[in-house]
Amino acid sequence: MVRFQDPSTDDDVLERDSSAEILFPEYAVEEWTSTPFEQLFVADDWENITEEHLLRKKVLKCGDVQVPRPTWGQEVTIMMQGVLEDRTVVEKDCKLVFVIGEGDVNQALEECVLSMQMGEITLLLADSQYAYGLLGREPDIPAWAPILYQLQLQDIRDKPDPLALPIADRIRIGNQKRERGNFHFQREEYSLAAMAYCVALEVLTTRSTDGSNVGTKAEEQEVQEYRVKCLNNLATTQIKLEQFNEALHTSRDVLTLEPNNVKALFRAGKLLSDKGEYKEAMEVLKKALKLEPATKAIHAELSKLVKRQSDGKDTQQWKAKPAEILGDNINPFLIPSKKKPSGISWKFILGALVVALSSLVTSVILTARN
Repeated sequence: MVRFQDPSTDDDVLERDSSAEILFPEYAVEEWTSTPFEQLFVADDWENITEEHLLRKKVLKCGDVQVPRPTWGQEVTIMMQGVLEDRTVVEKDCKLVFVIGEGDVNQALEECVLSMQMGEITLLLADSQYAYGLLGREPDIPAWAPILYQLQLQDIRDKPDPLALPIADRIRIGNQKRERGNFHFQREEYSLAAMAYCVALEVLTTRSTDGSNVGTKAEEQEVQEYRVKCLNNLATTQIKLEQFNEALHTSRDVLTLEPNNVKALFRAGKLLSDKGEYKEAMEVLKKALKLEPATKAIHAELSKLVKRQSDGKDTQQWKAKPAEILGDNINPFLIPSKKKPSGISWKFILGALVVALSSLVTSVILTARN
């Protein structure tokens, strides 16, 4: 789970967040403690959040109707706890902060929060399609596992301007976003991963709202290192999404910050080679090889590039003859002729020599007998 604010250090909160304790003891209703999920998915007193009945809620405590519900792009704080059907606690947080629509949490929590009022406490039953799906979440959530949540909406606010945050907070938030991108990438959720990396890059900056630089030299160096990591991850994700031009642009952004970054050099060289820009690709890959001469992947890509250059050169030198020069019937020029070659065959000459020698031998034998 992504937490955008600093975790509370209050001893009471930490003690209350122990995994053995329920966060909502006054709402330990039957549905939460023992009812099979199959019954909850068809219960009449539950509300459908989605049309296919795969995401359902039951309000335990109404919220403040005077406060507007949250919307996409806003930041919210919730207290939540999630259990599997055997009531094993698999998710728990007293103060979970996330931005709706940025993939910080699973889709079930985002969709449910949009339907809640400030202060509302609700039960949320999420089919695995809205939770962790086929892959589950190692090591505690198995594949295709539905989850039952208890949650309370505690706060709603606009997403803070990253340029107004202290540099330390920007680095913390940027890294949380980058780690969330890594989580989505490992699950092959590449669009969500790309979004997370892009948001991280928006936060990882030392600029202020007026365009000036507000970071110290050490902070600038730290921010640049994290930006390079994000950009490299984003470029890899863009390749997975077959956004090759964008991946090349992102790789060049890495090289602007870190000219000797071998990962970016190799990626840029390969992308340039695939585009047919062989001269620039050769320069980039040679630079990567000079920095890491033992890397087999660079050698292999250079060999492939040399072959492509050779093939491309041969192709450019060969020119097809116009059809009008060959006449109407161009088949003989396209398909090799199967006719026998003209002229005296070597087999005929050999046969003649054999006949001549046989005649000579016969003459000698007859002469000797006479």
